[in-house]
Amino acid sequence: MTSTTQPGGSARRPNIILILADDMGFSDIGCFGGEIRTPHLDRLGAEGTRMTSFYNTARCSPSRASLLTGLHPHRTGVGILTGSTLPAGYPGDLDPRCATIADMLGGAGYRTSCVGKWHLAGNVREPGPAWPTRRGFERHHGPLGGATSYFDPVTMVEDEEPIETFDPDFSLTEHLGDRADAEIRAAAQDPRPFFLYLAFTAPHWPLHARPEQIAECRGMYDEGWDVARARRLERMSELGVLESATELTARDENVPAWDETADHAWQARRMEVYAAQVSAMDAAIGRVLDALEATQQSDDTMVLFLSDNGGCAEEIPPGWADEMDPVPYNVPVRTATGERVRKGNDPSVVPGPASTFASYGRAWANVSNTPFREYKHWVHEGGIATPLLARWPRGGVAAGWDRTPAQLTDIVPTLLEAAGIGAADRASHPESPPLEGSSLLAGWRGEESMSDTHPLFFEHEGNSAVRCGRWKAVRAFGSDWELYDVQVDRTERHDLAADLPERVESLVGAWRDWADQCGVRDRSGILEQQQGGRGSCGGRGRQGRGGLIQDVRSAWTVREMQG
Repeated sequence: MTSTTQPGGSARRPNIILILADDMGFSDIGCFGGEIRTPHLDRLGAEGTRMTSFYNTARCSPSRASLLTGLHPHRTGVGILTGSTLPAGYPGDLDPRCATIADMLGGAGYRTSCVGKWHLAGNVREPGPAWPTRRGFERHHGPLGGATSYFDPVTMVEDEEPIETFDPDFSLTEHLGDRADAEIRAAAQDPRPFFLYLAFTAPHWPLHARPEQIAECRGMYDEGWDVARARRLERMSELGVLESATELTARDENVPAWDETADHAWQARRMEVYAAQVSAMDAAIGRVLDALEATQQSDDTMVLFLSDNGGCAEEIPPGWADEMDPVPYNVPVRTATGERVRKGNDPSVVPGPASTFASYGRAWANVSNTPFREYKHWVHEGGIATPLLARWPRGGVAAGWDRTPAQLTDIVPTLLEAAGIGAADRASHPESPPLEGSSLLAGWRGEESMSDTHPLFFEHEGNSAVRCGRWKAVRAFGSDWELYDVQVDRTERHDLAADLPERVESLVGAWRDWADQCGVRDRSGILEQQQGGRGSCGGRGRQGRGGLIQDVRSAWTVREMQG
């Protein structure tokens, strides 16, 4: 296998660090217009490429499946989330026939490590073929499931052995940063190049942060969500995040004006804790960057950062955790000091400490996704647009904005090209489907980028979209297709479907061909099955014992709760 030749003629395979945030909105970090303090991510962005039209797949598990395999999630068995929705839906386990980037890089001589959230295995109790240590990673440390307490996380494992973290001083984001730091320092003693997949749970709810972290954010949101959205758009324009004169979407119709909202102090506190979670993640990433410099590996390491979906509008009903029937496995009923845990979004639950389990809700998610509309679950821009930062000093990755439309399937081809590995050179998994994306490396280097007109396809829970160049056709499940010229209307305010029906027909025809090829299952059939009581998990109602509190809420259910 050949190595990538770097500028100057030296041949060396780079180290690769792939960092994933959880439920973070498009404009949360500083270099994309956010007021949240993220100096380390801002530095990463300033020293590398910042992609403004990069897309995920709108949900935790499908995004991870696509990111790690280079395939659309429906091909990987994780079309909705972990847990089976068969026979109408998907297995809910990462298909062992689909090679991961860890398989590919490990086969080419890389040291491979996973630190953080996995969320690709339906069974988190017993080791199985969808666990990270059986998907190309030599080691894994972190939670196997989805959302979890930051102070008392569940499904934590070291490789395949359960570990306990019932410590009053424990904080998951800091812990993952410590582990990533240690992994980088250990890798410096290994002659092999390394691949580190660092998947934070932050800033996914529950809203947990240390008092001193929250204090750093106090007062930032006292003027409310309307002012916060307007100021973010101003900063985005100043920074050049969006190239045209972007219009801010109207406030979500289910969100009242700030001046008409009660409990201002509690509402502001929710976003303060969320901001503290983002800043804590940034501090952990700072430890990673410092470890690279301390071990003199910074120039030879490609670092990527992105989010798995947009800001999350999911709400949590109030009540005592120990009174839930059944109690989801990811919700602790008592803290390490013995306090009962109060869950829910209600002024009686002041978020932050371990004794609470709350989310920041629709209004603040609307801020996180500024200037777009919709949220996690949906495939309008608010659900799928993510910042992507890429830095590789010795690899010639240029500093600046890259506005090429791209999506998660493009990451694996990019990493393989950086490592000098051919996309077809996957002898350990000959049955794995061909990769479905293209490398972004030339564009990051300031060379000719891939075509702006290659189509990008999306589907999650019946929400569907296709973007081809400046045109995007999109629909929410059960609604008509809409059409937007996203080159001048990125915020999807002006639907042109009635004016350009032939263009809609062409785009929708391409989407249907793709859906057939990828095995996208009919959403109506899945819902009918779930309403009839078949299938082991899914979008509506409460999952059985062992289910995740949020993972049973589809876009449909979120709408029902808040409509």
